[in-house]
Amino acid sequence: MDRIESIRERVSEKRLKAFLVSNIINIRYLTGFRGSSALLLITKKDAFFFTDFRYREQSLREVKGCEIIVPAGALLRRIKKTLKALSIPSLGFEFTAPYSLYHNLKGDFALRPIKEMVESLRIRKEKEEVRLIKKAIKRAEEAFLEIRPAVKEGVTERAVALRLEESLRRKGCQRIPFDIIVASGENAVLPHALVSDRRLKAGDLVVIDWGGEAEGYFSDMTRSLLIKGPDIENKIKIYNTVLKANRSAIRTAGAGVSAGEVDRAARSLIKGAGFGDFFGHGTGHGVGLDIHESPRISLRSKDVLGQGMVFTIEPGIYMPGLGGVRIEDMVYIGEKGSRVLTRLPKRLEII
Repeated sequence: MDRIESIRERVSEKRLKAFLVSNIINIRYLTGFRGSSALLLITKKDAFFFTDFRYREQSLREVKGCEIIVPAGALLRRIKKTLKALSIPSLGFEFTAPYSLYHNLKGDFALRPIKEMVESLRIRKEKEEVRLIKKAIKRAEEAFLEIRPAVKEGVTERAVALRLEESLRRKGCQRIPFDIIVASGENAVLPHALVSDRRLKAGDLVVIDWGGEAEGYFSDMTRSLLIKGPDIENKIKIYNTVLKANRSAIRTAGAGVSAGEVDRAARSLIKGAGFGDFFGHGTGHGVGLDIHESPRISLRSKDVLGQGMVFTIEPGIYMPGLGGVRIEDMVYIGEKGSRVLTRLPKRLEII
């Protein structure tokens, strides 16, 4: 079914007269528009795409299924005019919309915030979306393998990150999904560490978290390495525990399984090994046009996994004074069950 038509059905189901989309990623998903400024108004019969002069020609090339409007003045002013011309007194809008949008509309219309109107469609990927995610994975994995020999004692975290970003660009990534993480030694205990000029040392655990891109779709993966050195037995134990947790969660994931159950599969194994206090984040998240989207793989998540979903599995252990390990793969639930999309080896590599 056409994506805008699917939203139109939901507009009717929720007894709305119209729905305003302000999230630019959701607008891209519904219309094909790749610019950075637009609003989309969907009524029971029509769809109006509003943008400014900068994107006039681009929208004519990219936008499908909408009447394109490029007003001379402010977009919201023209939207108000359109709503009044259609005699629409009430309006649904995205729960995540900026307050300024709400403030500008509240005096003229009865407003109703709606949660995840578009996101609930995006959670299940179509075949073409999965193809692009696989392409983003391939680019990311090829880039990693290309720079992997540069990860060694004496090199800085920043040097590794820069090489990886350059390789991703050469592989065709127009965007880098997020700031690449290269965290070594004491920095590896920070799940979202900032790259530093610290040099990799003997005995370091090194966490590398990066992603690729293909036509707006992202990938996300993490591998952890260990540099040869003295007294690394506990670090090897941590790594093998995370690897078992990663594999346990992947085995558990499938259509009809709750996201919380998948999280528990990883968390209970880590807790059973005595490291429960050192795994404080969720086990995974959806990936698509956003690097973090539904489903959320965590104990508190109410999501139930289903066909078409793409998500990460990324348990970790972060122990002050010792270091950190995270192993992250991407999983797809297809017609024949769950499948791991990432292909990089996971056996501990001691370099």
